[in-house]
Amino acid sequence: MSFPPEFLNELRDRLAVSEIVGRRVRLQRKGREFQGLCPFHNEKTPSFTVNDDKGFYHCFGCGAHGDVITFAMNTEALSFPEAIEKLAQMAGLQVPVQHPEERARDQKRRTLEEVMEAACRWYERNLRLPVGKQAMEYLKGRGLDEATLKRFRLGYAPNERSALKAHLVAEGFEEALIIEGGLHKPAEEASDRPGERARGAIDYFRDRVIFPITDRRGRVIGFGGRVMGDGQPKYLNSPETPLFHKGQVLYGLAQAREAAGKAGSVLVTEGYMDVIGLAMGGFDYAVAPLGTALTEEQILQLWKLAPEPVLCFDGDSAGQRAAARAAERALSLLKPGYSLRFVTLPAKEDPDSLIRKQGPAAMRRLIDEAAPMVTALWRIEQAKLQNETPEQLALLRQTLEEHAAKIADRTVQGFYRAALLRQMDEAYPALAELMGEATPTPAAGVRPAGDADLGGYRQGYGDGYEDGHLQGYRRGWRDRPSGKYNPRARRREPETQADLAAKHIERTGSRRFAFALRSRRSEQILLAALINHPALIDEFSEAVSLLPFADAELDRLREEILHVPASVSDLDVPHVESHLIAQGYSTALERLRSPEVEETARFIGASASADRARSVLQELLSRASAQAELEAQLAEAQAALAGEMTEENWTRMESLRQALQELVTGPDFGDQAFADVSAGSRNGGRGSGQQS
Repeated sequence: MSFPPEFLNELRDRLAVSEIVGRRVRLQRKGREFQGLCPFHNEKTPSFTVNDDKGFYHCFGCGAHGDVITFAMNTEALSFPEAIEKLAQMAGLQVPVQHPEERARDQKRRTLEEVMEAACRWYERNLRLPVGKQAMEYLKGRGLDEATLKRFRLGYAPNERSALKAHLVAEGFEEALIIEGGLHKPAEEASDRPGERARGAIDYFRDRVIFPITDRRGRVIGFGGRVMGDGQPKYLNSPETPLFHKGQVLYGLAQAREAAGKAGSVLVTEGYMDVIGLAMGGFDYAVAPLGTALTEEQILQLWKLAPEPVLCFDGDSAGQRAAARAAERALSLLKPGYSLRFVTLPAKEDPDSLIRKQGPAAMRRLIDEAAPMVTALWRIEQAKLQNETPEQLALLRQTLEEHAAKIADRTVQGFYRAALLRQMDEAYPALAELMGEATPTPAAGVRPAGDADLGGYRQGYGDGYEDGHLQGYRRGWRDRPSGKYNPRARRREPETQADLAAKHIERTGSRRFAFALRSRRSEQILLAALINHPALIDEFSEAVSLLPFADAELDRLREEILHVPASVSDLDVPHVESHLIAQGYSTALERLRSPEVEETARFIGASASADRARSVLQELLSRASAQAELEAQLAEAQAALAGEMTEENWTRMESLRQALQELVTGPDFGDQAFADVSAGSRNGGRGSGQQS
């Protein structure tokens, strides 16, 4: 929802920044400002300042900057509306009235939240009554102390058909609401147990230890129930409700989010008890999906906590299958800086049992040794290999290629392909040598597969072909005076790493750096155009959302800009910028307003016409589409060349590489040539100054 600017201004005026920050940071007054240790990065000397007169905080160490709203959002992982609601309560302000539809929807949600909270309190109380004695003994036997029981709000559902419903009705809740919250089954759904006939309505959870499931703010939205004996199902989650969507929720998120921010990491495990066991062992930044494979929505939530979540699934076959599914699910979402890591637990162990048997130090060692996703993926596929026949090895290579092809980000896709195939070459060197298809020796600074940090991998064979030979092999292509391909010359001695490093720096160093800057600047231009002309956001939202962004901060800003039309009532530049600053993007906006970007993007500034900005956006998106298509064709050509090194394949790869090079080194966005191109797009293909 959107909030009137005057309300936001009053909220900021009523709450001193030092008051809000001082709840989490020990501040000391220094003149007219306050100073303390930054909560956003580790430091020993204070570089974090708070200025109540100006209404902001700023860290000179890490650049964190914002007001009371952004501080609440960034330290408590709150959304903008959630932060406003919490701060308004502290300031004694009434949140502005919403539209009737929004008000009705929120009122229904609040009513459901109230019935879920009432049920949670009832379950908690039962655990400490005689009816819950067996459940309490079970939990104590698992090593849970009273502080842990309270922190995770564990409870007990007695073995009675309608005890919960009767309690909630007595509390004043309607039966229809209790059923809608997934707490009670109507008669037609009440025969869930094998051999049990429906005999009227029945409570959803009976004779189970109860684990409340909350949203990220700690509000109860559902429950998980565990049997204490051999009954089935062992675990039972709430059904889908307006509050509870199993594939979008992570158990323990409310308890883990602050600790994850401090640790810079988040652990993902399989079950409730694993999360609780890890927390008791000192790993209070663990969460778990709810009995299903990790979903795309959950992976994206995890990346908001840490860029490389660590998966700690059980060491049994089911746990390994869950890890494999998570890896495959994450492939299409991978982007620069964001991935998964995998812990390999001993057979028949889970995190909870491992900590109880061997202590937290054993778990810490495994976490420190967590494998990068590319390594885990290779191990998963290699383990499926039945034998080392040519057919099975060909299938393995094909599977690895298919995995890499699922990655949407072209850069990450290229690195994965190179890394996966290199691991296969290293695992089966004799076969690779026999086939003559060993992955080219990487350039300086590139580590072999299996290293913990895979950031050095270069894309496939990319620029590995130079002066007529495959990088890493002397004189393969133009070895004869005729300049024709000589297949017998491929087995020459490989070049040394020093040779390759010198050639790599000479050939690609400055050009690659310039291209990286160009890519980032293109992203800045695109976002500046949308901010300066917010009326165009809806028009270009779908195309912009599909673009791969190299800069992680700009990627997050892009996502927020695309949500502006739904969040800002007045689509003008001041309101859009105020919203983005409130969401914590003040630093990113400063980058877009830098002299370099302003000069480069002068033809799409706020004073430019909407048509002019539209033509620039169309040209930029057209270039991006053309580049993506050329990169895809080039990847196919490189694969064809790796499989069959013919002169025809070589020529095709070279022509595509040249076309791509011409595209990315074409007129820049600040050049007059580009201004003419974009003007030509606007004028139906006629450049400025041309006659029709």
